[in-house]
Order: sequence, then structure tokens, then C-alpha cells
Amino acid sequence: MAWRTRVPDRPVDSAAPRRRSPLSFPAVRRMLAAVPPPGRWPRHAVALAAGCAVAAAVYSLHGLTKLRNFRTGTYDLTIFDQTVRGYAHFRPPVVPLLGVTLDRGTDYLQLADHFSPILALLAPLYWLHDGPATLIVAQAVLFALAVPFLWAFTRRRLGTAPAYLVAVAYALSWPIAQTVSVEFHEVAFVPVLTAAAIERLDAERRIPGLLALAGLLLTKEDAGLIVAGVGAWLFLTRKRRLGVAVVVGGVAAMEVTRKVLIPLAGGRADERWYFSQLGADLPDVLRTAVTDPLRVLGVLTADQVKLDTTALLLWPTLFLCLLSPIALAALPHIAERMLSDAPNWWSTAWHYDAFTVAILFLAGVDGTARLIRLLRRKERFAEPERFGLVWSVAICAVALTLVPPRPFGELLRPDFYAADARAAARQEALALVPDGVVVEASNDFGPHLSGRDTVLWWDYRHRGTPWIIASAGQDLRGVIDDYVRDGYRLLFDREDIVVLRLGG
Repeated sequence: MAWRTRVPDRPVDSAAPRRRSPLSFPAVRRMLAAVPPPGRWPRHAVALAAGCAVAAAVYSLHGLTKLRNFRTGTYDLTIFDQTVRGYAHFRPPVVPLLGVTLDRGTDYLQLADHFSPILALLAPLYWLHDGPATLIVAQAVLFALAVPFLWAFTRRRLGTAPAYLVAVAYALSWPIAQTVSVEFHEVAFVPVLTAAAIERLDAERRIPGLLALAGLLLTKEDAGLIVAGVGAWLFLTRKRRLGVAVVVGGVAAMEVTRKVLIPLAGGRADERWYFSQLGADLPDVLRTAVTDPLRVLGVLTADQVKLDTTALLLWPTLFLCLLSPIALAALPHIAERMLSDAPNWWSTAWHYDAFTVAILFLAGVDGTARLIRLLRRKERFAEPERFGLVWSVAICAVALTLVPPRPFGELLRPDFYAADARAAARQEALALVPDGVVVEASNDFGPHLSGRDTVLWWDYRHRGTPWIIASAGQDLRGVIDDYVRDGYRLLFDREDIVVLRLGG
């Protein structure tokens, strides 16, 4: 049949042989020699480095445990794995899994789906270890790297002790925990870039701050909204020319990305447009906001989930983030989510809250500092400076209370580390699938194959893919029988796990 020819009988570029790392041992020795010994590091630098290392280790432990125990998903971990592998082998970032699922072919570019060229920065890590585990660890490190910028900003505003407490509250925060639990996404870069941009701009270091904003534009096509929000903050803090330039740059970059760059990569400008209630494009939505604000307000409050998510985003700072203009940097992205037609965007179950978590903590710190200044002027308290310490202790307590019901709470349960009940059967099934083939996989198997095979999504559509491996319960036995009648041979069938091969 003609439709079978769309899936090749051999892997595409994303599963090409791995390359050796270009790093030589002498080069590594020279880099290590340039690092001063720990005894010469400043005291706070040592503490922050240790804190970042612990945070990254905890995040990595959670993600790698889920990967080992088959609790990660083909969507989206395999998609990002195929993307970065393409960059690592100096080829286009094709995602055959997504392309075949969307009927776009095996040469479909990740940039046509979401504009995230910043993922290319992870390519050198694949020269050291080629596989999804690299992405999990990389995200853990990137989330932890936001800590020094949060610490520096808080220390300027509230002092050293609150700076450490705010760092802990961020590291334990539920948006970070939730994002770690859903494996890897491009949002991995966002907390550190937003924290760096705001902290550096606040410290009057414009070049590093603007570079961080430029990097943010490379994370996703709608990141221009966050950049525009940062510009609004700058404008309200008497940096008017810079603020206007950043707002215009953020909005312009977003429109160019959506309407020019994504179509050039093979996507469609309107493919990810989820605002049909308000307009056909961004200018149309802005026109609706000006001419019919009650309609916008109605969409924002139409579902209780939206209100709950917004409240939960503000709760980690005890709502004091609302006292700071820095919160404007988060407002456009939050509004985008709550105005959309996509219920997943409203939920706290995914990774979307991590786009604004660092911003809201910075706004909470600034809002607390503003409240202290107000209390000092009003002379309501003898020592208003202590309020900053009290607030930072309180937000740490809030973060701790949210650990058990959120994904980090899993780390406290022994059963989280236990092997999957079907682990032996899974490993035996995986061993039957040879290297270098095209294979359709169910959600649990994809990440375990994408380092050696071209993985496609098993969505029950008969494409003539050479291999299939899947968890298929009793409700899918009819589907498996259809594949057998279509010419597949059932090589493995145990504990609701099947392996099928087309033909002999």
C-alpha cells in the first residue's frame, strides 16, 4: 500500500552512529587547572555552589528514577531527544516521531512545531552521553543555576539571610517540582534567563541583562511576551527608553517568529493559535482587549481552574509579588495561558508555571522591600527590616508545605524507587528490538529506545512500521490482533507487553 512507504525501513539521521567527544584529556586538564582551589573561593560562592549542586542532584534523582522505572513518556522526552541528537550530529533538528504523527513526514523540523533553537546549546552534552538521561540532568542543572541570581537580587533588597531562604523556597517550589516530574521541556532555560535578565538589569548591568533577554527569545515562539513584560517593568522604573525598546523588541520578535521563521521551517503561523474566542491574531486580540475588555475579563474568569492556578502561582510569595512592578514581566505569559482555548495551559499539572516562577519570586522580594520602606515611613514598626526575614522564613514554610502533595513528595516514599512490577518483562521485550531500526513505541518505551533507534509514536495507525513495542492491556487486544492479521508477527506477549515485527 502507498501509505506504508512514508515510514522508511531504516532509521533517519536522528539515529545515526554517535560521535566521539572532541574534548581531549589534555584540554580537560587545562580547564581544571584554571579553576582556583576551593580554599580560595569566597564563602558565599562555596555555599551557593553547594546549594546549586544539591538542588541539581535532587532534580536529577527524581527524573532519572522515573526514567529507569519506565515512568517517563515518549511525548515529549523522545521528541526533544531527537531534536538535540540532530544538532549534536551537525544535522537539522528533525523529529520523525512528531512529523509522522502529524502526517508531515520523517524530515519534520522541531522548529516548525515550537521555535526553540536554544536547544542546540545542549548538543555538546550528547558528545559525552547520547540519550534522554542527558536532557534530564541538563534541565536539573539549568533550574539550579537560577539560584545565584535570585540570591544576589534578594541580598541587595533584604540582606544575606533572606537571600538564602528565598533560594531554598525557589528550589523547593511547586512549579519547579511539577516541571521536573514531566521530564524535559524547553522551559529548562527560562528560569535562569529570566532571573539573570532581571537581576542584571536591576544591577545596572545592561549588556548581560539584554543578552539574557535575547537568549529568552530563542526558547519558544511566545517568549517575546515575557520580554515585553520585562520592558514594562523597566518603563515603570524610570528606564523609559530602554523599556519601550524592550517591549517593541519582544513583541516584534514574537510576531516575526510566528509569521516568518516558523513557516520557513515548514510550520504554519496559525497552527499554535489558541485564542479563537478573542481574535484571529495578536493585533486582533489587542483590538478586542481595547474595545471589549469585559469580554476578555469573562474569558479570564470563565473556569475555576484558571483562578485556582493563578492563586497557586502567587501563593509561594504570600501574594507580595503583587506589590512589585516586576510582576508585570510575568503578567503577559500568565494572561496568554488563561485566555487560551487549551485547558492544559490553565492546569498546574504540566510545565507552564515554570516560565514565570523565577519572575514571581523576584517580584515577591521587591514587593517585600517596598513594603518595608512603606512601614519605615509610616513608623508602624520599630524594626521594619525584620519583616524581610520573617517573610523569607514564611515562604520557605509555604514551599515545604507544598512538597508532600507535589512531585518532590515522591522522593520521600520508598516505593518511588522500586522497580516497575513488569521490569523483567520490559527489559526482555526491549532486548528483542535491534539497534538502528524504525520502531513504534507506546509512551513508556520510547525514551528507552530513542538513543539507538528511530522512534515513532504508537497511535494504532497501520503505517507498515517494521517494529512495534508497546504496553497493551486487555482493552487493546483487538488492536494487536488487527496488526497480526495485517502481516505482523507477535514476537513477545507477556504481562500486557507486546513486540511485533512486520513480516518474517
